Amino acid sequence: MAASIFAAVPRAPPVAVFKLTADFREDGDSRKVNLGVGAYRTDEGQPWVLPVVKKVEQMIANDNSLNHEYLPILGLPEFRANASRIALGDDSPAIKENRVGSVQSLGGTGALRIGAEFLRRWYNGNNNTATPVYVSAPSWENHNSVFMDAGFKDIRTYHYWDAAKRGLDLQGLLNDMEHAPEFSIFILHACAHNPTGTDPTPEQWKQIAAVMKRRNLFPFFDSAYQGFASGSLDKDAWAVRYFVSEGFELFCAQSFSKNFGLYNERVGNLTVVGKDADNVQRVLSQMEKIVRTTWSNPPSQGARIVATTLSSPQLFDEWKGNVKTMADRVLLMRSELRSRLEALGTPGTWNHITEQIGMFSFTGLNPKQVEYMVKEKHIYLMASGRINMCGLTTKNLDYVAKSIHEAVTKIQ
Repeated sequence: MAASIFAAVPRAPPVAVFKLTADFREDGDSRKVNLGVGAYRTDEGQPWVLPVVKKVEQMIANDNSLNHEYLPILGLPEFRANASRIALGDDSPAIKENRVGSVQSLGGTGALRIGAEFLRRWYNGNNNTATPVYVSAPSWENHNSVFMDAGFKDIRTYHYWDAAKRGLDLQGLLNDMEHAPEFSIFILHACAHNPTGTDPTPEQWKQIAAVMKRRNLFPFFDSAYQGFASGSLDKDAWAVRYFVSEGFELFCAQSFSKNFGLYNERVGNLTVVGKDADNVQRVLSQMEKIVRTTWSNPPSQGARIVATTLSSPQLFDEWKGNVKTMADRVLLMRSELRSRLEALGTPGTWNHITEQIGMFSFTGLNPKQVEYMVKEKHIYLMASGRINMCGLTTKNLDYVAKSIHEAVTKIQ
């Protein structure tokens, strides 16, 4: 028999976080804890369907006016408009001046990809494969891959995490921006930086914006956790709104996986802020062509859930309450973990656990300590030391804290 025409295809390494989850499922130890997966869990360790989502799903099911016709290529209009509105704010000057557009996408990753494809083809001219794209060090691994697969040849990193002080390396970041080639593209985390959980303060964001404006750098925000990070939609969108107020043209990729719990519905939006309405419409016309050959038309169910919720003042308020429930549980787990580590006298400082924000915490554990946690304690976390705070519960907190204490004490 002739060899397969695919015989030369190498096996790609598994996606780390999904491999971690698979290993966790196969582990028969009763003490096992999954701190890897990037999804919300209740204090019982279970997925949570937001009550407002259940209510809206029932409304949709009972609406006989709905059908399964194709959505427009750019997506459900009421979803797109409301998604951009919560990102930019009700009083956004850009919205009032009609210089905002948007594209419904397959999750936040889809929004990043459509934005990346457009920038590679049309940013600051056309066919800009050599334009440098800067990604924070560290960052969510998809940031590098999305822009690389979109055709960009020059993917660089900018300083972000200071391991020694377990916080933001602001001077390193600003210095990288000062020395970046003019018109470079910078991927910025709008809030709840993944994986570090460390965000600039408003004053630090102002310094960042000032350098980016002077150096003509393009901000591409990734907003995956609005509302979920602090419990406040406005607080978590502060950076994006400030950049808009400073006159930037920008892209903002939004995900509704975390703040609506719609992980498998793949609900995302790419908000485009331009100089004027004409520019935005020309950009959207090109994005429509990209979408047409990528997924052609987006799915409707998740977008309808979000649009219905955001369009109704009553449902909107209920949703904000649901989001705050999730954010408050994460904040409580941060406080409880830190207090336990400090009570145990665990070597090092642990204030960064409560100073960080959002779903993830960069613990500072090194690879050998992580390996100890996984193999000896059956606590699954990323090799970088990143943990999902939602994986902590009142039932496993003591075990996790004692295990971290052992790892740090025994292994340097």
